[in-house]
Amino acid sequence: MAGKTENNTYGGGVTVSFGAKFARSDQFKTVFREGMALVEAAAAYLDGDGRKEARQLKPPHSLAYATESMRLTTRLMQLASWLLIRRAVTEGELTPEQAVEEQRKIKLPVEDSRPVRDLEVLPPRLQALIEDSIKLQEHVARLDQLMDFKQPEPEEAHHPVGAHFSRLQAAFGQEID
Repeated sequence: MAGKTENNTYGGGVTVSFGAKFARSDQFKTVFREGMALVEAAAAYLDGDGRKEARQLKPPHSLAYATESMRLTTRLMQLASWLLIRRAVTEGELTPEQAVEEQRKIKLPVEDSRPVRDLEVLPPRLQALIEDSIKLQEHVARLDQLMDFKQPEPEEAHHPVGAHFSRLQAAFGQEID
């Protein structure tokens, strides 16, 4: 097996994209399923029990509920868009170039995710959804940095270790294992 550089380029010139590999992994599928399940759970809550619970809140707390539920919805829609774009590229429905265009419409993180006020007066289920969405956002933001479509392809970037392998291959005329 050829030696691997820190930039995922192997001595034989084979490039392995972390983003592409990860997007096909079981880990990504798990993040995708969990993210979409959270979107569905939030929608069901906000359309059902959440409405009932919101009506029981007093005016200053009902404003906090409205604010935080809107922020939750916005955050989850941005996260769902990110997940769907990544999956679309993996399944060949979008090219990486098209994905870059779509990614421009998404802001990660959406905003300072921490609730600004009165979290403790909100219904427990809304509090849990907010916390789960913040955790998902933090996870997706880390993945977004690792899977960045806008980064140069590893073959285009300067790879010091790869350059050494290339020189050794040229000197000895064979692949290095």
